[in-house]
Amino acid sequence: MTKPLFDALLVDPVRMVLGLWSRRELIWQFTRRNIELRHRGSRLGAFWALLNPLSMLALYFVVFGVIYGTTFGVLPNETPFDFSLALFMGLILFHVFSETLAWAPGVIVANPNFVKKVVFPLEVLPVAHMGATAFHLLVSLGLVLLGSTFSTAGLAVSVLWLPVLILPLLLLSLGVAWALAALGVFVRDIGQVTAFVSTALLFASAVMYPPSKIQAALVGQPPKIQAALDLLLHNPLLQLIDVARKVVLWQQPMPYDTLAQLYIVSFVVFGVGAVLFALLRKSFAEVI
Repeated sequence: MTKPLFDALLVDPVRMVLGLWSRRELIWQFTRRNIELRHRGSRLGAFWALLNPLSMLALYFVVFGVIYGTTFGVLPNETPFDFSLALFMGLILFHVFSETLAWAPGVIVANPNFVKKVVFPLEVLPVAHMGATAFHLLVSLGLVLLGSTFSTAGLAVSVLWLPVLILPLLLLSLGVAWALAALGVFVRDIGQVTAFVSTALLFASAVMYPPSKIQAALVGQPPKIQAALDLLLHNPLLQLIDVARKVVLWQQPMPYDTLAQLYIVSFVVFGVGAVLFALLRKSFAEVI
């Protein structure tokens, strides 16, 4: 491997990631700006951070909880409130990734002034957007913890696993954000594709139903259908949401093998995203 290629694939991405700490003040300023811009001009302001996920919860609860009568079937005496809480947990975790798919392809293109500045660290822009997303996630998780005190299982020490489960989600989302932000500069149609991908992932991640339904659907299917359904069961978002519900809400033991797999996948995606962004950023100014 030649030195320029080695620098492009390893040295530059590592330098970019490590440099985020020295730019933490800049990241914080842009994160705060993104939070303020999201709610600027609205009468309810930051209250939309609560209202939006609660509105989605009400919609999906009526469709899947009331009309279809779906239950997760883990708690022996699962109540409609228990189902709603588990559904809400899945929605807010999935929303982190789906929101990333929405803004990432255009985050560099939407800031041409920063692209023209040679000294500006462009990798900060996706990180700051992730910071705003993480803020809204924490607000919603606060509602989950509050609701857990009234659930059948109750609020227990298992909630301490939340930071351990949130970290791979943020790493996975940031890796995807860097990759889409870089590719979005050269292929403007990516934003149209990610809208469909987000919807497909919503149903493929068992947000509104238990993963056991996918396992049950494997029986009697042709080999190709079985392979596709088995692939769904290894979807990292599905695994993350399922583990979060079982450990945090239903107080089941942590499946350490699944947790290890989630961290491996998230670090790989994070690394690939960093390499892709560091590799392509040199051509951003020419294209924009």
